[in-house]
Amino acid sequence: MFQDRADAARRLAASLHAFQGQNPLVLAIPRGAVPMGRIIARQLGGELDVVLARKLHAPLLPEVAVGAVDESGWTYVSPQAAHLGADAGYLAKETRTQLQALRERRALYTPVHVPIPLAGRTVIVVDDGLATGATMVAALHGLRARHPAQLVCAVPVASREALALVQPLADEVVCLEVPPDFEAVGQHYREFPQVADVEVVRLLSDG
Repeated sequence: MFQDRADAARRLAASLHAFQGQNPLVLAIPRGAVPMGRIIARQLGGELDVVLARKLHAPLLPEVAVGAVDESGWTYVSPQAAHLGADAGYLAKETRTQLQALRERRALYTPVHVPIPLAGRTVIVVDDGLATGATMVAALHGLRARHPAQLVCAVPVASREALALVQPLADEVVCLEVPPDFEAVGQHYREFPQVADVEVVRLLSDG
């Protein structure tokens, strides 16, 4: 159990100490992971940026992911998507909706923080937890195409299924907790408030 995202970030940074002094690029998945990314980047002596990917929500179950999409439009679709009622027509519509949300988010963030080039760098991708792993899959897939020297996935907590899904896509995966009774990311934090876009913009503006 983590007290809050700051507590999780400090513990995660301690487990990432091998990257200290390498000027790693810490890429946080908005919005919840951005405050965590700021703490980790500072503790490791690295830089902070964001990587944008959005989950594709299940019909009538918005908290459940049936896949994810990155900024390029590449999509990951869960094997359970059809079982949850997400047919091809629904997935196409949901993908368009989430791509538009990604464009709006990029337009909001870019004026205060131009994306940092990552080719040839150690890149640490941070999220506050993995339930299905879909968003992390989309993020890692898009980042690999941009040729980082090393691609690391770092999360405080994950389900066993999500961890197995993302491990082949990263050079290293750092996960502090893999609970056998995993149901949702938020259940592993005592405090788990929403993070607003204004907070993300402020953190990115801090450099």
